Amino acid sequence: MSVLGTGRDRSADGRPATSGPVRFVALGDSLTEGVGDPVGEGWRGWAAVLARSLAPEGGVEFTNLACSGALTADLTNRQLPAALALRPRFAAVVVGGNDTLRAGFDIRRTTLELDATLGELSSHGAVLLTACLPDPGTLLRLPAPLARPLARRMQAVNTVVHALAARHRAVHLHIAELPWCAQRRLLSVDRLHPSAEGHHLIARRFHELLAAAGHPLGPPPVDTPAEAPPGRAADLWWMATQGTRWVAARSTDLLPGLLALAAAEGLSRLRGSSGRHDEQMARAAAQALASLG
Repeated sequence: MSVLGTGRDRSADGRPATSGPVRFVALGDSLTEGVGDPVGEGWRGWAAVLARSLAPEGGVEFTNLACSGALTADLTNRQLPAALALRPRFAAVVVGGNDTLRAGFDIRRTTLELDATLGELSSHGAVLLTACLPDPGTLLRLPAPLARPLARRMQAVNTVVHALAARHRAVHLHIAELPWCAQRRLLSVDRLHPSAEGHHLIARRFHELLAAAGHPLGPPPVDTPAEAPPGRAADLWWMATQGTRWVAARSTDLLPGLLALAAAEGLSRLRGSSGRHDEQMARAAAQALASLG
């Protein structure tokens, strides 16, 4: 947790109080943890950049609960209780990418977990920040038989996130529509997480949306980070010593299922029925949302 100056807070009933810092809590996975934006021995990330701009006087108390590899269920079970205890004015909930990278992906379970987290935070008076995410297969430039099943899952998750953002009146950012592939400098060396510049872009866009919604804020985040980006040697060293751990940790769980999906995808394309899988996933997402009532 970091405290930056003084500002305004919320009272126990969720209404703005007259003194105390603005409390901002970030829940999520490696994107919100800050992977791709190194500072010292750790990560900074878009949420920390945004935090400094969330109060006119610069008084913000920021807590980042996000951790690499988190699933939507991890937010509900682990991060949410800690977030509620802090009684935040702003709460970022950006998650779902890791769900799509698991062999046991279940869009209904993802929907229920995310709805529970957003509902609890909203009912306690927090202004929610949500986002849809880019397709990992496109970012990684995977071959079509591998990329399409991941794209199908990511589209289903984004469909759910869009609907839940409206359901819980969240400030929603279309991260998926930012120019990640067109502007390679926005991506880190692993091609899956934003670079420092990419994290700053996300922070600026959230600031714009919050300002448009009428929230009193401080000056917007700067266009680019003050620190120079790591050199190519530093990037390659990180990928060799840490990035490979990420790949290995997910390969044992994801790869067998993904290969099975790719095989089914290839067979369906030969039969001319690949669109059927898209329809099934879209229908599953719609049914999951309908089950919420």
